[in-house]
Amino acid sequence: MRIERQSSIISCRGHDRAGRRASVALLFALTLAAERAHAQDAPPPTVTPPAVLTHVDAVYPESALSAREHGDVVLALTVDVDGHVSKVDVMQSGGAALDEAAIVAARQWTFTPAERDARPVASRIRVPFHFAPPAPPPELVPEPVKAEPEVSPQTAALPGRRAKPPATAPAVATPAPAAPDEEEVFVTGRQTPPSRGASDFNLRTGELARVPHANATEFLKLAPGIMLTNEGGEGHAEQVFLRGFDAREGQDIELSVGGVPINESGNLHGNGYADTHFIIPELVESLRVVEGPFDPRQGNYAVAGSANYELGLDKRGLTAKYTGGSFGTQRLLLMFAPKEESTGTFAAAEVYSTDGYGQNRDARRGTAMAQYEGRLGKNASYRVNAAAYSTHYHSAGVIRDDDYRAGRIGFYDSYALSSFASDVTKPGGDASRYAVSGDIESRHGDTTFTQQVFVIDRDMRLIENFTGSLLDVQEPLQSLHLQRGDTIDLAVHETTYGARGSSSFAAKVLGQKQSIEFGYFARGDRVTGEQQRLEAATGHPYATDTDLASQLGDIGLYADASVKPLSWITLRGGLRADILTFNVNDLCAVHDVAHPSTTNPPVDQSCLSQQDFGRPREPNQPASTASTALLPRASLILGPYRHFSFSASYGKGIRSVDPSYITQDVRTPFASVVAYEGGVTYAGGIGNSQLTARSILFQTHVDKDLIFSETAGRNVLGAGTTRTGWSGAVRLTGVHFDESFNLTLVKSLYDDTHLLVAYAPDVVLRSDSAYVTDLPFRLFQSRAQGSIGLGLSYVGPRPLPYGERSDSIFTADLSASVSVSHVELSIASTNLLGTQYRLGEYNYASNFGARGAQQPTLVPERHFTAGAPRGVFATLAVNFGGV
Repeated sequence: MRIERQSSIISCRGHDRAGRRASVALLFALTLAAERAHAQDAPPPTVTPPAVLTHVDAVYPESALSAREHGDVVLALTVDVDGHVSKVDVMQSGGAALDEAAIVAARQWTFTPAERDARPVASRIRVPFHFAPPAPPPELVPEPVKAEPEVSPQTAALPGRRAKPPATAPAVATPAPAAPDEEEVFVTGRQTPPSRGASDFNLRTGELARVPHANATEFLKLAPGIMLTNEGGEGHAEQVFLRGFDAREGQDIELSVGGVPINESGNLHGNGYADTHFIIPELVESLRVVEGPFDPRQGNYAVAGSANYELGLDKRGLTAKYTGGSFGTQRLLLMFAPKEESTGTFAAAEVYSTDGYGQNRDARRGTAMAQYEGRLGKNASYRVNAAAYSTHYHSAGVIRDDDYRAGRIGFYDSYALSSFASDVTKPGGDASRYAVSGDIESRHGDTTFTQQVFVIDRDMRLIENFTGSLLDVQEPLQSLHLQRGDTIDLAVHETTYGARGSSSFAAKVLGQKQSIEFGYFARGDRVTGEQQRLEAATGHPYATDTDLASQLGDIGLYADASVKPLSWITLRGGLRADILTFNVNDLCAVHDVAHPSTTNPPVDQSCLSQQDFGRPREPNQPASTASTALLPRASLILGPYRHFSFSASYGKGIRSVDPSYITQDVRTPFASVVAYEGGVTYAGGIGNSQLTARSILFQTHVDKDLIFSETAGRNVLGAGTTRTGWSGAVRLTGVHFDESFNLTLVKSLYDDTHLLVAYAPDVVLRSDSAYVTDLPFRLFQSRAQGSIGLGLSYVGPRPLPYGERSDSIFTADLSASVSVSHVELSIASTNLLGTQYRLGEYNYASNFGARGAQQPTLVPERHFTAGAPRGVFATLAVNFGGV
């Protein structure tokens, strides 16, 4: 048997500054050199191919009986870490009817998963099927002759094979696996962390990628309880709601790609801000979502949970895609993947532009991503990744509900372009991300070692106005002025560099597999952030709210063990310890003086150099602090028993605070969360389909939650909160279809007032469906294939401040495609029903009236951001030289 192992990889990010780039290159080169040296002496990894548990014969199709066709079909089966067939590819076709019969049978097979060093891993195997028509009954015999299905010696030896009674025509076609020295087993990807129970979702996009997705963030909705909104525009990160948390743009959910962090520490707009728009959606192969802080590998920002994207490209060769449609949208995408390399090797680039729906929603962006994975000797593999992303966009902002109802502004309009406005600077922003990374995975004896390094360079500018002209009141020490407007101009530059690594050991003890892993995570951030207020008439800054230069550190260690005292009992968990360090220089520390000098009053400026009674001081104020956190996490898993598994989990998590809250040696640099849950999971089959279903009860408590402040334009620290709820999820996959359905019900309360947490939805329902089949005609001598993808979302009314409730939201997105040979044409419609819905709703005081014509009031009023109207988009994709 020839066993080959694909590269095990983690994609990372970096930047193009010469000094740091050289340091990373040197570190990675030294690591590669060390691995090459070890590769000469270390034994090869112990790889065990998957073994068949349940085997179902393919039934000779009746449609082929008249021609009495003989044929061979070779399938490539992807076997996941649970032993189920997650994907089937036809490597050698025997015709449409025979191919379908083989696929139907293969989908029902189950396996013990492949193992690398005694740990389950995903794998890919080739299985050939030979089809022969049943022998006709003898002419002189009045009764039909019952014939035994032909079984090869290899098939008869398959463990767990279901016994088949003698059958009449149509005959049964049996698989004829290749001889052991010809079978190929590909172990794919890096080792998957062991499951933490019912809330640990390993989600393959598969055919559900056919459901319309505007960006990679929308794949998160395959996990229960996730709602996405965006009031900032197409270049602004989505606001994420998860299990009753308003996680804003990532402050309460740890996001990564291939293990490399996306969350930005020290970002003034939101500490933990995470923009995933640099990920090209077609490259998302799978993602792991853990709802809750239950895995010791989870670090900072894993309050509501975490999500890690894994990238890959199934379609080999060169693929060109062009999309055009509503709102002047155009997108050109080029992807290249060498046929002789694994799915983890690819390069892709896109250019995108849109005028946007309604006013002030135009956007432009460009993205490039490349990844290569290879091997070092027999026992090590590596992966390198590079990415570049840049965007410029505008934002419509919020609309007051009373202005809309009075007809003073349209539903899809923007105050930035209305008769109320005189601003010369429109809301919107710019963002860029440049990254490079590399990782290695290798085995030495019974130990598996992983190492990763990454560097990320990130810039962001954001202009927004939530309150109009409400806040700029005349101060005693200011020169006389008119109202200058509340527009915020925020700029952030961040350089992130870091590494992570682990060493794991697995062995059999008491007849069961036991394992332990030790790992670390290290990250440093150098961040500059400034927020100013812009004058409406000129766009000039007239006041500085914040100006910070920060150096942030995050170093974490963890130990994670998997103990199986019995075959049906597994205890997983361990301890994580983190130290968070802050060194912050507030460059604008003094904004006012309580007792100004009567002879030398401070000038009219934001950052003062006086203190009480005129004593001089510098306008800056350094502050540094550090604190540690011990985070125990544990999961008890019982089963599987008759396809059912039961789990209970407990864990603690942290979220570091905004650097603007740091005070010298005051040890409060994070908020903490405690989470509990219990769940049951079913994984089995229904006929020819695979079914996974989950039911989960959960409770989470946060000691310092985040609350949206319209005057600051971001979330700020507030009181503690508690969330209690239930979520359910179903994934049903068949030969031609894939269905994902989830529902979450949650009640979120403030600990002090017991009022509902504002803006967090208490009902979220999502359905993703895809259907793929061969069409009953051929074009250019090739079979035609058609598909349909449908996404449905429902969000119940959300609580708003001052006892208000938002409207509910229901949307439907539909796509349809036809592909022939290497050409595919697809049509997609977003918001298919043309619903006029409010994507985001708020309740606070503002003044967007004509300046001087309306007296400001502090009475709260409903505000909203409009969701997109119906859009129709066509895509043409052509593949050259692929399979």
